[in-house]
This record gives sequence, C-alpha cells and structure tokens, in this order.
Amino acid sequence: QVQLVESGGGLVQAGGSLRLSCVVSGRTFSTNAMGWFRQAPGKEREFVARISRLGVSRYYADSVKGRFTISRDDAKNTVYLQMSSLKPEDTAVYFCAADESTYFTSRAGDYDYWGQGTQVTVSS
Repeated sequence: QVQLVESGGGLVQAGGSLRLSCVVSGRTFSTNAMGWFRQAPGKEREFVARISRLGVSRYYADSVKGRFTISRDDAKNTVYLQMSSLKPEDTAVYFCAADESTYFTSRAGDYDYWGQGTQVTVSS
C-alpha cells in the first residue's frame, strides 16, 4: 500500500516562508516523478510544482515561479516544497502526489497516488 504523508503546513504572515514535506512509503520513491498541488475553498485543485525522477527537471506554475522551490531527497523518500514570499492567495490545502509516468503533466487526474493534504494559511 502506497502512502504519502504531508507535513509542515500552518499559519504564516504575508511575506513569510514555510517548508512542506511529503514522505512516501510502500513503493520505490526514486522511480516516480513527484508533484505538489493546492486547493482553495470553492476552487479546483491546481498544479503548483513538479520534479522529475532524480530531480533532473523541475516545473512550476506561473503563480509561484520564483517564490517556491521543489526538491527531493531519495535517500529519505521525501519531497519538499520551500515556499517564500507567501501571499494571502497562496492559502489552500496543499497535496503531494506521485506520478509513475516520465512525461510532464500538470493535470491532477494523471497522478497515481495522493497524500491527505496539509493546510497553509497566509494572513495579510
């Protein structure tokens, strides 16, 4: 059974930083691309960032480019999302997801495994 467990969410003031973590168990972590998505109340789940196997390629939504950084540590089966210069519009539940495919995709439906999410709230 594959499990993804996110942590690191919380309440932060605008301009602040947070680092989210996602630990994967139950499969070979290094064989998967990993992504972060977020979902605000009343909105659809949206793509935030993706990192390929071995961390060779990274992709970001335009809304977070230059502020967020995705990384992975295969020895720890963990993917991270470092978030800086946070804005109130970044407030959402953040999910990590694993994709068995090697091709880039930003569609939530293409990811195979999901975590339960962690809440990020940015106050103005």
